[in-house]
Amino acid sequence: MKKIINQWLNTPGYNCFCCNPTNERGLHLEFYEDGDDVVTFWQPHKDFQSWVNVLHGGIQAMLIDEVAGWVVTRKLQTTGVTSKMEMQYLQPVNINVEGLTIRAHIVKQMRNIVFIEGTITDSNGNLCTKGTMTYFCASRQKAAEAGFVECKVEE
Repeated sequence: MKKIINQWLNTPGYNCFCCNPTNERGLHLEFYEDGDDVVTFWQPHKDFQSWVNVLHGGIQAMLIDEVAGWVVTRKLQTTGVTSKMEMQYLQPVNINVEGLTIRAHIVKQMRNIVFIEGTITDSNGNLCTKGTMTYFCASRQKAAEAGFVECKVEE
């Protein structure tokens, strides 16, 4: 597993809630390439609960969507936006677990449309949430115009 380098760190105006390490209210996610998957690890806490000790479903969707976005960035070397997302909440995510593993990978690609599957698994190995996303990907030229250069991993 190799750590993905966040190429946006020095971009003016960059303040992503999920992946900017300096966003005061953010999640500070870091991403890793694990074969065909992109994965992140996150410790939930009470600020993100819905019911008592249960992680809010919207936060779960955001986590899976963010990892899917990094799949596009790393695996396709471009940028993209979510055009459709469907979630399956299989069981509640307890915020008192030792951590969550969120991973995603490409299932299918048709030109600039990419289909991605993502999951959230708790520290006990329970599959809690599944998501399927459809991403619209920018051409490499359009991504470059938006400031994207390339997404590398640490050696």
